[in-house]
Amino acid sequence: MRLQTFSTKPNLQRAAACRSMQTAGVGYDTSLPGIYAERTWRCLAGAGRLPIEADILVSRWVDPRSSCRYEKVVSSSDRHVIGVALKTTRLKLARGPHSVFDGIMRAGTLHVTGPSQLLAAEFHAPCDFIHFHVSNDYLRRRQDSAHPNPLNDLVVRDPLAELLCRSLIERGDAGDGLYVESVGQTLVMHIARMKRPQSTVNALPRWRLRRVQEYVDAHFREPLSLADLAAVAGLSRMHFAAQFRAATGYRPHDYLLCQRIENAKAILSNTGTPLAEVAVTLGFQAQAHFSTVFKRLTGETPARWRHNVISERQLSETSKGSPKGSDIPANERRSAPVSSKRTLGPLRSEFSKL
Repeated sequence: MRLQTFSTKPNLQRAAACRSMQTAGVGYDTSLPGIYAERTWRCLAGAGRLPIEADILVSRWVDPRSSCRYEKVVSSSDRHVIGVALKTTRLKLARGPHSVFDGIMRAGTLHVTGPSQLLAAEFHAPCDFIHFHVSNDYLRRRQDSAHPNPLNDLVVRDPLAELLCRSLIERGDAGDGLYVESVGQTLVMHIARMKRPQSTVNALPRWRLRRVQEYVDAHFREPLSLADLAAVAGLSRMHFAAQFRAATGYRPHDYLLCQRIENAKAILSNTGTPLAEVAVTLGFQAQAHFSTVFKRLTGETPARWRHNVISERQLSETSKGSPKGSDIPANERRSAPVSSKRTLGPLRSEFSKL
């Protein structure tokens, strides 16, 4: 694979990338010039052979699995990492004991991790990320010296970042890597001058959060409105929506949709119920709406998801007990769907502390 470097800096020390707890991942063997493969999440393949003098290294991580999985990594001591989501996914990010993000991360969301940080991720859906590994010195030179922005843990949806990263994937013919270089430099300049959003909203108290969660568990098949959930929490709609999102990372409506989709997975994997009937049973007004939401949250249509689960289950049953079954890579097997009480791990773990 061809590797592209940017402007040289001979005095940089070797990045301490991938000094992390190694976890089973799905590396993406990209053929895009100028973009490295990641052997595990945020860890570049062939770390010992990387051009340590480069100001910016670009890599891509694609994981098609829908099952819950965990990744951990310690960021390099001399680099910031800018991650940009190319696919809407559901995950929980934590820096050490501090929660950074918990909920549905939309395509175009960027996240910045500072140097020497232990970052843990809990994924609940397929994902696709572009990562920019930027030297601290390079980033510092491009920040406003009078008003340097604290970038660590920055999480924000940015249309320009999404547009730039998608152009990298679309321009597979950029053989000399110059386009990759210009995109990296443009994104770094954009982020270095970005004003960090200030949150003034308090998180929803745990006892109110638990009350809302229990109500949704019991009534998620019904046409619940924001007013209904706000009334359960004992707050106005405006205050409830803001505090719920601050506490969980979800908008109330997104949380309700996640509950419905996780229950849909259980029905689809264990019954032959027609999709239209599944949609109505779970509170969707039409099959088309159900299919749209299902694909947005899982990356597949309900019919395709059901077909893949059943096919892989049959394959697993056929190969059970046979040594040849071990030839199937673990990261290519889809985990069997589980109930919503398990798949909503990020929120459930929070509720379990109550």
